[in-house]
Amino acid sequence: MSAFSFLPFQNLESERLLLRQITSNDVNEIFELRSNPETMKYIPRPLVISIDEAMDHIKMIQDKIETNEGINWAITLKGSPKMIGIIGHYRIRWEHFRSEIGYMLLPEYHGKGLITEAIELMIKYGFDDMKMHSLEAIIDPDNTASARVLEKNNFVKEAHILQNEFYDGKFLDTVIYSILNNS
Repeated sequence: MSAFSFLPFQNLESERLLLRQITSNDVNEIFELRSNPETMKYIPRPLVISIDEAMDHIKMIQDKIETNEGINWAITLKGSPKMIGIIGHYRIRWEHFRSEIGYMLLPEYHGKGLITEAIELMIKYGFDDMKMHSLEAIIDPDNTASARVLEKNNFVKEAHILQNEFYDGKFLDTVIYSILNNS
């Protein structure tokens, strides 16, 4: 296990974005993200169907930060407190110096380069602060927009695994992208 701690929580900034801690004030945006079939199209998880479930999701995020199992940030535009997406490090394997990144963005903010900018912050935080050797992103093979954004951030396609997940009565493929810390 790592001696690294996510607490105190650290905000991250880029030219246009402020990534901040997710709070209970973000419950409506969490609900909007996780209950939207379009946003969840490539994420094999059940849709959130109530504000209570969205609040449970926020609590799970906070618990993972406190136990050092994962960290998520609310993606906001500088100057606005409204959460427009979520990004973070999941499935951290401290013993292997590798973590998975994941992200979601409200559909009205797609195509503006915001996730590309947020991923740059995840790479920097993962390599410089967490001292990871590699980062991965696991995506649905049909999610070509996510593949493009990862490639724009110098991730390379590592594998296409056939029918390795079972969700909603179907076997699903996954694609793994990764980036190495070569500094």
